[in-house]
Amino acid sequence: MSQLSNACNTILDQLSDAVTQLTEDEFTRPSKTLSGSSIGQHLRHTLEFFICLEKGWNSGLINYDKREHDKLVENDKDVALLTLNRIRQFIIGQSTNKSLLLEVGYDPTSDENVSVQTNYFRELTYNIEHAVHHMAIMKIGICEVAPHALIPENFGVAASTIRHRGEIMAGAH
Repeated sequence: MSQLSNACNTILDQLSDAVTQLTEDEFTRPSKTLSGSSIGQHLRHTLEFFICLEKGWNSGLINYDKREHDKLVENDKDVALLTLNRIRQFIIGQSTNKSLLLEVGYDPTSDENVSVQTNYFRELTYNIEHAVHHMAIMKIGICEVAPHALIPENFGVAASTIRHRGEIMAGAH
Protein backbone atom coordinates (compact mmCIF):
# COMPACT_ATOMS: atom_id res chain seq x y z
CA MET A 1 0.00 0.00 0.00
CA SER A 2 2.79 2.45 0.76
CA GLN A 3 3.84 2.50 -2.92
CA LEU A 4 0.29 3.42 -3.98
CA SER A 5 -0.06 5.97 -1.20
CA ASN A 6 3.34 7.51 -2.02
CA ALA A 7 2.51 7.71 -5.73
CA CYS A 8 -0.80 9.34 -4.93
CA ASN A 9 0.78 11.85 -2.57
CA THR A 10 3.38 12.75 -5.19
CA ILE A 11 0.58 13.41 -7.69
CA LEU A 12 -1.40 15.49 -5.21
CA ASP A 13 1.73 17.46 -4.27
CA GLN A 14 2.55 18.15 -7.93
CA LEU A 15 -1.01 19.28 -8.57
CA SER A 16 -0.96 21.56 -5.51
CA ASP A 17 2.36 23.07 -6.59
CA ALA A 18 1.07 23.69 -10.12
CA VAL A 19 -2.19 25.29 -8.95
CA THR A 20 -0.35 27.50 -6.48
CA GLN A 21 1.73 28.96 -9.33
CA LEU A 22 -1.33 29.97 -11.35
CA THR A 23 -3.29 33.17 -10.98
CA GLU A 24 -7.05 32.82 -10.58
CA ASP A 25 -7.41 34.01 -14.19
CA GLU A 26 -4.92 31.43 -15.49
CA PHE A 27 -6.65 28.69 -13.48
CA THR A 28 -10.04 29.46 -15.03
CA ARG A 29 -9.05 30.72 -18.49
CA PRO A 30 -10.28 28.55 -21.38
CA SER A 31 -7.33 27.09 -23.28
CA LYS A 32 -7.46 26.93 -27.06
CA THR A 33 -5.11 23.95 -26.93
CA LEU A 34 -7.52 22.15 -24.57
CA SER A 35 -10.56 22.77 -26.81
CA GLY A 36 -11.80 25.55 -24.55
CA SER A 37 -11.38 23.68 -21.26
CA SER A 38 -9.55 25.30 -18.36
CA ILE A 39 -6.91 23.93 -16.01
CA GLY A 40 -9.53 24.23 -13.27
CA GLN A 41 -11.96 22.05 -15.20
CA HIS A 42 -9.37 19.32 -15.74
CA LEU A 43 -8.33 19.49 -12.10
CA ARG A 44 -11.94 19.31 -10.92
CA HIS A 45 -12.58 16.31 -13.14
CA THR A 46 -9.48 14.55 -11.79
CA LEU A 47 -10.25 15.28 -8.15
CA GLU A 48 -13.86 14.19 -8.44
CA PHE A 49 -12.73 10.67 -9.27
CA PHE A 50 -10.85 10.59 -5.97
CA ILE A 51 -13.95 11.98 -4.24
CA CYS A 52 -16.03 9.17 -5.76
CA LEU A 53 -13.50 6.69 -4.40
CA GLU A 54 -13.76 8.27 -0.94
CA LYS A 55 -17.57 8.07 -1.05
CA GLY A 56 -17.28 4.48 -2.27
CA TRP A 57 -15.02 3.61 0.65
CA ASN A 58 -17.76 4.77 2.98
CA SER A 59 -20.73 3.25 1.13
CA GLY A 60 -19.13 0.20 -0.53
CA LEU A 61 -20.31 1.37 -3.98
CA ILE A 62 -18.35 3.50 -6.48
CA ASN A 63 -19.91 5.16 -9.52
CA TYR A 64 -17.59 7.60 -11.30
CA ASP A 65 -20.49 8.76 -13.50
CA LYS A 66 -22.15 10.32 -10.45
CA ARG A 67 -19.55 13.05 -10.01
CA GLU A 68 -20.84 16.37 -8.69
CA HIS A 69 -19.21 18.59 -11.35
CA ASP A 70 -18.53 21.11 -8.59
CA LYS A 71 -18.08 24.53 -10.24
CA LEU A 72 -16.42 25.91 -7.09
CA VAL A 73 -13.50 23.47 -7.45
CA GLU A 74 -12.94 24.43 -11.08
CA ASN A 75 -13.42 28.19 -10.58
CA ASP A 76 -11.75 28.89 -7.22
CA LYS A 77 -8.10 28.01 -6.66
CA ASP A 78 -8.50 28.06 -2.87
CA VAL A 79 -11.40 25.59 -2.97
CA ALA A 80 -9.38 23.39 -5.33
CA LEU A 81 -6.40 23.43 -2.95
CA LEU A 82 -8.63 22.61 0.04
CA THR A 83 -10.09 19.72 -1.95
CA LEU A 84 -6.59 18.46 -2.79
CA ASN A 85 -5.70 18.53 0.91
CA ARG A 86 -8.91 16.74 1.90
CA ILE A 87 -8.20 13.98 -0.63
CA ARG A 88 -4.62 13.71 0.68
CA GLN A 89 -5.94 13.20 4.23
CA PHE A 90 -8.33 10.50 3.02
CA ILE A 91 -5.55 8.65 1.18
CA ILE A 92 -3.22 8.86 4.17
CA GLY A 93 -5.96 7.45 6.38
CA GLN A 94 -6.41 4.27 4.34
CA SER A 95 -3.86 1.51 4.86
CA THR A 96 -5.98 -1.58 4.29
CA ASN A 97 -7.72 -2.95 1.26
CA LYS A 98 -11.49 -3.29 1.12
CA SER A 99 -13.88 -5.03 -1.27
CA LEU A 100 -16.04 -2.59 -3.21
CA LEU A 101 -18.62 -2.67 -5.95
CA LEU A 102 -18.06 -0.55 -9.07
CA GLU A 103 -21.16 0.58 -10.92
CA VAL A 104 -20.69 1.44 -14.60
CA GLY A 105 -23.01 2.31 -17.44
CA TYR A 106 -21.78 2.37 -21.03
CA ASP A 107 -25.08 2.63 -22.87
CA PRO A 108 -25.73 6.34 -23.54
CA THR A 109 -29.44 5.65 -24.12
CA SER A 110 -30.02 3.93 -20.77
CA ASP A 111 -29.56 4.62 -17.06
CA GLU A 112 -28.97 0.91 -16.49
CA ASN A 113 -25.68 0.06 -14.80
CA VAL A 114 -23.54 -3.04 -14.55
CA SER A 115 -21.96 -3.90 -11.19
CA VAL A 116 -18.38 -5.14 -11.09
CA GLN A 117 -16.47 -6.48 -8.07
CA THR A 118 -13.39 -4.42 -7.28
CA ASN A 119 -11.41 -3.24 -4.28
CA TYR A 120 -9.95 -0.07 -2.83
CA PHE A 121 -6.36 -0.70 -3.96
CA ARG A 122 -7.49 -1.44 -7.54
CA GLU A 123 -9.55 1.74 -7.64
CA LEU A 124 -6.75 3.82 -6.11
CA THR A 125 -4.48 2.48 -8.86
CA TYR A 126 -7.06 3.50 -11.46
CA ASN A 127 -7.30 6.98 -9.91
CA ILE A 128 -3.51 7.36 -10.03
CA GLU A 129 -3.44 6.41 -13.74
CA HIS A 130 -6.40 8.69 -14.47
CA ALA A 131 -4.74 11.60 -12.65
CA VAL A 132 -1.43 11.15 -14.51
CA HIS A 133 -3.32 11.17 -17.82
CA HIS A 134 -5.10 14.42 -16.97
CA MET A 135 -1.91 15.95 -15.60
CA ALA A 136 -0.29 15.42 -19.01
CA ILE A 137 -3.22 17.31 -20.55
CA MET A 138 -3.05 20.03 -17.87
CA LYS A 139 0.67 20.45 -18.50
CA ILE A 140 -0.04 21.32 -22.13
CA GLY A 141 -2.68 23.85 -21.04
CA ILE A 142 -0.45 25.35 -18.36
CA CYS A 143 2.29 25.94 -20.94
CA GLU A 144 -0.26 27.94 -22.95
CA VAL A 145 -2.03 29.97 -20.25
CA ALA A 146 0.85 30.33 -17.74
CA PRO A 147 4.21 29.97 -19.49
CA HIS A 148 5.90 31.37 -16.36
CA ALA A 149 4.88 28.31 -14.29
CA LEU A 150 7.67 25.91 -13.38
CA ILE A 151 6.22 22.46 -13.97
CA PRO A 152 8.41 19.42 -13.22
CA GLU A 153 9.59 17.41 -16.20
CA ASN A 154 7.84 14.30 -14.84
CA PHE A 155 4.49 16.05 -14.25
CA GLY A 156 1.91 13.91 -16.03
CA VAL A 157 4.37 11.15 -16.90
CA ALA A 158 3.74 7.55 -15.86
CA ALA A 159 6.23 5.85 -13.56
CA SER A 160 6.90 3.20 -16.23
CA THR A 161 7.80 5.93 -18.73
CA ILE A 162 10.13 7.58 -16.20
CA ARG A 163 11.83 4.21 -15.60
CA HIS A 164 12.10 3.59 -19.36
CA ARG A 165 13.65 7.01 -19.94
CA GLY A 166 16.16 6.26 -17.19
CA GLU A 167 17.09 2.97 -18.84
CA ILE A 168 17.62 4.73 -22.17
CA MET A 169 19.81 7.37 -20.50
CA ALA A 170 21.80 4.69 -18.65
CA GLY A 171 22.35 2.83 -21.93
CA ALA A 172 23.59 6.03 -23.60
CA HIS A 173 26.57 6.28 -21.26
